[in-house]
Amino acid sequence: MRTPNTLVALAAAALLAGCASVDVDQALRETNATTADFTHGRLELSRTPEAAQARQRLARQLLAEPLAMEDAVRLALANSPAMQSLVAQSWTEMTAADQQGRIANPVFSFERTRLGSELELGRLLSFGLLDLLTLPHRRAVADNRVAQAKAQLAADVVDQVSSVRRAWVQAVASTQKLAYAVQVKDAAEASAELARRMQQVGNFTKLQRARQHAFYADATAQLALSQHAATAAREDLVRQLGLDDAQAAQLKLPERLPDLPKEPRAAADVSGAALQQRLDIRLARLQLEGAGKAQGLALANSLFDTELGVRHDTVFDGGERANRRGFELSIRLPLFDGGAAARAAMNAQTLAAAARYDAVVRGATSHLRESYSAYRTAHDVARHYRDEIVPLRKTMAEENVLRYNGMLIGVFELLADTREQIASVIAAIDAQQQFWLADAGLAASLIGKPMATPIAPAAAGGRAGSDERH
Repeated sequence: MRTPNTLVALAAAALLAGCASVDVDQALRETNATTADFTHGRLELSRTPEAAQARQRLARQLLAEPLAMEDAVRLALANSPAMQSLVAQSWTEMTAADQQGRIANPVFSFERTRLGSELELGRLLSFGLLDLLTLPHRRAVADNRVAQAKAQLAADVVDQVSSVRRAWVQAVASTQKLAYAVQVKDAAEASAELARRMQQVGNFTKLQRARQHAFYADATAQLALSQHAATAAREDLVRQLGLDDAQAAQLKLPERLPDLPKEPRAAADVSGAALQQRLDIRLARLQLEGAGKAQGLALANSLFDTELGVRHDTVFDGGERANRRGFELSIRLPLFDGGAAARAAMNAQTLAAAARYDAVVRGATSHLRESYSAYRTAHDVARHYRDEIVPLRKTMAEENVLRYNGMLIGVFELLADTREQIASVIAAIDAQQQFWLADAGLAASLIGKPMATPIAPAAAGGRAGSDERH
């Protein structure tokens, strides 16, 4: 029995198992590199009081000015507890995956037995022989699972940042539309008050006054809904940013959404995106590779399991001392469970991973085409409102002012036209909001995190005015 060689092998195995560890800072650097267009290298995990204080200073600095979209993303990365929880949970998953690739600790057993005048001390150091033999394979499986956890972290970060962008767009657009809803309500209120006075002097019928008051009642209800929509959108943004009550009170938003880009993204640039670098495809590929590696390991574990032990016994008898050395080998006999069910489950898991990978690859380009269609449609509609509908409504309003000054139309026609113009502006804001939502959805789809971006028809402006003229 070559005990020293066995001990050397044990030490080497323990050293090999202890070398691998998860470096969360390296994982964050990889995530920042993968999601550079979303995090701009600012994703980090706060682990010290100094880091927490630096985050608070950055939050105060960003909240001191109206919060732009990318500043909102930066604030969420630095301030949101949900984002910090996401990173910490991912670190936990990486560490758990890495632990599966380490060899189990050896077991030391001590025995003390006496028979008459004979005393025996037994010492046994044992470890799983199969664990040692399959260590390289288990290390490969663990590395694959760590890589899966990193890819999932990148996907979750993209999802969080996209949610922040969408919440910011909706909050700014809701506030912008609220201002115009107030104008609609004021115009309708003026019409209703004027109609009431004209009916009192006999120049308006009861029906005519009721029609104007109905416009006012409807505008009042729409204003209440707009106020709640603005509040709900703002609070959603507050939650996405992880603001406390004091920070929420400091939050200031821009008065309007950003202008449309001069040119939309070209279809060639979108279709030329490297599909193999997408997060969804990368994650599905890692899952397929991991299932194949785990299947081979499960096959070995299902067939046999062994433990090897190094024994050193000391016997005391009549003042004499004797030492015995040797080894023990334990083999689990597959009499009742041959591992067929476990092998079948692993086969099914591998087949499911292969089918999932195929489905993700096939659906990737489809999701990308859909996202780009939503992006271009939203851009074209928003530009149409900006370049055609809103200028036309403005021209019509200016002409109607001239006609009113020339006594060709009355004040009610002028107020109805004002409502139509404001309604067209609100519809233009809706179209602009849909564009920026579609832009965020396209950016997420390009990296492999498809997001549904429905394109809703814009509300038709001027409906009330058209009803009045008829």
